[in-house]
Amino acid sequence: MTKPTILMIPRLADDAIASLKQSYTVIGPVDGGDAASLPAEAREARALVTYGGLRTDDALMAALPKLELVACYGTGVEGVDAAAAKARGIRLCNAADANARSVAEFAVGLMLCSMRGIGRGDRFVREGLWNRRGVEPVANTPDLAGRKIGIYGLGAIGSRIASRAAAFEMEVGYHSRSPKPELGYRFHDSLLGLAEWADVLMVAVRASAETRNAVNEAVLDALGPEGHVVNISRGLVIDEDALCDALEQKRIAGAALDVFAAEPHVPERLRKLDNVVLTPHIAASSQDAKKAQLRTLLGNLEAFFAGRAMPSAVAL
Repeated sequence: MTKPTILMIPRLADDAIASLKQSYTVIGPVDGGDAASLPAEAREARALVTYGGLRTDDALMAALPKLELVACYGTGVEGVDAAAAKARGIRLCNAADANARSVAEFAVGLMLCSMRGIGRGDRFVREGLWNRRGVEPVANTPDLAGRKIGIYGLGAIGSRIASRAAAFEMEVGYHSRSPKPELGYRFHDSLLGLAEWADVLMVAVRASAETRNAVNEAVLDALGPEGHVVNISRGLVIDEDALCDALEQKRIAGAALDVFAAEPHVPERLRKLDNVVLTPHIAASSQDAKKAQLRTLLGNLEAFFAGRAMPSAVAL
């Protein structure tokens, strides 16, 4: 029996490729990831495997006449032109909550680094300043216990962050499209109101046109000079220029960022600052999360080609 053909836009890990090749003819990766860069054999692809942050537009779909499915390896789907996919009868799936636990753990780690000055302390020791200056320059940070964490987006990741923050004896509030009273946390009906209330603003919302630059100058000013912002969502949710201004002018105390607006580019303004923690979009890159994402991807593909309901189909 002929194997179904799959087009892989980014290069996945070797074990993921090997697993795919057991059941499918795999084409790719594709440099550029656009219609102009497709090899001729890509026209046979019935499924496209990609990352949600990469652009999957109408032109790319049009260049794949047999395409029936866009499968996002992670949880994000913001790069997929959903309207174009729906119009062409192309289905969409993602990794659902396969990496939610790992991202939530990393988010709490970033919060600790920012609020407790762990990164600054590490640099302080490495630069040989401890003997000369004592610990005063990097000490006297706030405890997490008793502080307020405002979570923007209480989905699979945000709810896990909330439970972990509660274990640190933090007061948990959130803003999302609708209240979730069954979770017992404090709902705020606006992002601005959440920021005014919070000591740390945790950005865990799904990226979309509606959330682009949602964390803007007004939100950062509402957070205030003792506030911290942590982003494990997507870089586009925060206005980076406004964030740089707020950090440089000490209008907020600090930030911890795993995602950026134009990855892998990180603005020099951010890289120069001592009150920001920067990591290269690795919150979902734990060994366990990768295994779970691969299982979900394979499960979605198997179900799709067998004509069954996919475990994590995304409604269009």
